[in-house]
Amino acid sequence: MNTSLESNPLQEKVVYLKDRAQMLRKARDFFYTRSVLEVDCPALSPSSPIDLHIDVMKVALNKNETGYLHTSPEYGMKRLLSTDIGDIYQISHVFRDGEIGPLHNPEFTMAEWYRIGFTFEQMIEETLAFIRLFLGDLPHQAMTYRQTLQKSLGLDYLSSSPAQLLEFAKTQQFDLPKDAENWDRDTLLQMLVSFLIEPQLGIDHLFVLKHFPATQAALSKTEVIGDEPIAYRFEVYYKGIELANGYHELIDPLEQRKRLEDSSRARIAIGKDGLKIDERFLKALEFGLPDCCGVAVGFDRLLQLKHGLAEIKSVIPFIWEES
Repeated sequence: MNTSLESNPLQEKVVYLKDRAQMLRKARDFFYTRSVLEVDCPALSPSSPIDLHIDVMKVALNKNETGYLHTSPEYGMKRLLSTDIGDIYQISHVFRDGEIGPLHNPEFTMAEWYRIGFTFEQMIEETLAFIRLFLGDLPHQAMTYRQTLQKSLGLDYLSSSPAQLLEFAKTQQFDLPKDAENWDRDTLLQMLVSFLIEPQLGIDHLFVLKHFPATQAALSKTEVIGDEPIAYRFEVYYKGIELANGYHELIDPLEQRKRLEDSSRARIAIGKDGLKIDERFLKALEFGLPDCCGVAVGFDRLLQLKHGLAEIKSVIPFIWEES
């Protein structure tokens, strides 16, 4: 028995950690009732995902080898999808360097799943159903990226040059870095969306931001609709917080290699590691990835919002500073 007069700070988390266990069970029931198979891909790999804005944690192995902790189980899951395994999901810890704050921890829990033969809109609807497990029967609103910028900022990104976007940013009293003059259109757009639009999305409802610019496709399919090249990508927000990022998945191995190479070069251009391409992942696409949609949802953030908490640390047993 502890006779100290000092209270245990972990005691405050117990109620949330018990609910965390219950929500993990409900999440697995959600997929079980939909006949989606649970898989468990490794967190450590000899290759890493390549994303301009996400930094990977490295692990030293056998004195002369380097491993990478996954930022998402996506590559491994797609390798399984190429075997005709069917619909799959994974609830796993993922790792991202430099992500610390009220909404971030370097290690966090992600629910990710893939549905074969689903349409883009079906994937959005199922993602909203999963989120409502945590947040209740909230209504939702969906708008395209282009519509959202036009409504919120009065900008048509498609006809706005980098110089015009930079001038607009200057009118918003941003503390712009010196190299902002050299930013491309997508970097400027992402800054405007992050600081001016995202905090206002889904204040009292779920907000679906969809049809991103094709230049921000990441691992999603693209198409030209009217005069606009779009990516079949969506994000879901609640109270200004991003909860989900989903795609109608790119299955062309040649296009995928090009995008990874472009992303690696872009990382080098801003002083980051280039990172090597995961050839096993590309080989899986060559074997044949079925037409599918996929999404990743932040499990900890859902719990944080469910309980109306200001910081993510309340729903994680030990954040980095406490480990």
